[in-house]
Amino acid sequence: MKVVKLLYFAGVREAIGRSAETIELPDGVDDIGSLRRHVGARGAPWSLLEADRGWRFAVNRDMADSIDAPIGDGDEVAIFPPVTGG
Repeated sequence: MKVVKLLYFAGVREAIGRSAETIELPDGVDDIGSLRRHVGARGAPWSLLEADRGWRFAVNRDMADSIDAPIGDGDEVAIFPPVTGG
């Protein structure tokens, strides 16, 4: 199992109701796409992350270019809505 820290920003934070959480990921959850499916399967409000709403992701402060961006044990994954203000 991997452990990752999820950081929620702006509208994502408001929808989820928290700014961060640390979760364990089962084997096979090793990229942004599988992370979205895994977290979304938890039900509302996390299920909003499964929908393709233009969510933006950063892994260890580097913006992810695609849902194939890898994630590993100890990574920090930030999730942003498509447009965030300053």
